[in-house]
Amino acid sequence: MITIKDLKKDYKDFQLDVSFEIPEGRVSGLVGKNGAGKSTTIKSILGLIRPDSGEIEVFGKSPDQLTCAEKEMIGVAMSDSGFSGYLDIEIVIKILKNMYHDFDEGKFRRLCKQQELPLDKKIKDFSTGMKAKLRVLSALSHKAKLLIMDEPTAGLDVEARNDILDLIREYLSENEDSSILISSHISSDLEGLCDDVYLIHKGKILLHEDTDRLLSEYGILKVSEEEFERLDQEHIISCRKENYGYLCFTDQKQYYMENYPQIIVENSGIDDMILMMAKGR
Repeated sequence: MITIKDLKKDYKDFQLDVSFEIPEGRVSGLVGKNGAGKSTTIKSILGLIRPDSGEIEVFGKSPDQLTCAEKEMIGVAMSDSGFSGYLDIEIVIKILKNMYHDFDEGKFRRLCKQQELPLDKKIKDFSTGMKAKLRVLSALSHKAKLLIMDEPTAGLDVEARNDILDLIREYLSENEDSSILISSHISSDLEGLCDDVYLIHKGKILLHEDTDRLLSEYGILKVSEEEFERLDQEHIISCRKENYGYLCFTDQKQYYMENYPQIIVENSGIDDMILMMAKGR
């Protein structure tokens, strides 16, 4: 669905340099701290930013070569964009009907009612959560084969985030061949949704891993300085100095549990991956 090779974009104090791919039927997360390069990458894919060099292919073509029909196969939800606040959903429906041949008006209306989005209220009077739901529903409204979502749950409370994630899960259950690239700094959103995650930090991909393996086989070791000196460090990806000794990130948790029963071994997740890869050595 998406192939990126040596994509580069230079700013005054930041350089993006990434390569990755999103195959058909895959839900991939792009994670990292604010300013890591998530939005720049996504906007480059969508043709909103022109990269300095590198290759981007969507459906096997560069973004500017996509036909109108191919562009209709992409659903987009961006946290920093949306419909004018002076429109209401009735007008949004007319816009979506004109933009997409496969727009499902009946389902869109049903989901708006389900999510308690009023059809005749100005969008500027919507809550933050209502605006986010409208962006996601619009992206899901036309049977897109590729969904690209940049921080779709940013700034929302737990209930609103769960509503949006449920909408995405329902869409995936009905469109199994569709692919999603979703960025977020909220790890719990991605751990239950994504097949794999890419960690981006300071414009570079530091780690790519299947989510299941990240949650089951990766771990955090807490060791004293003496234990650290005796530790087999072959399977240590990153470590960080602490007051008590060292915090170590590993992709072989079971190995250390079996061979070093005296040390503390904890489960890890996406937050730990970001923290240890971004700040560890």
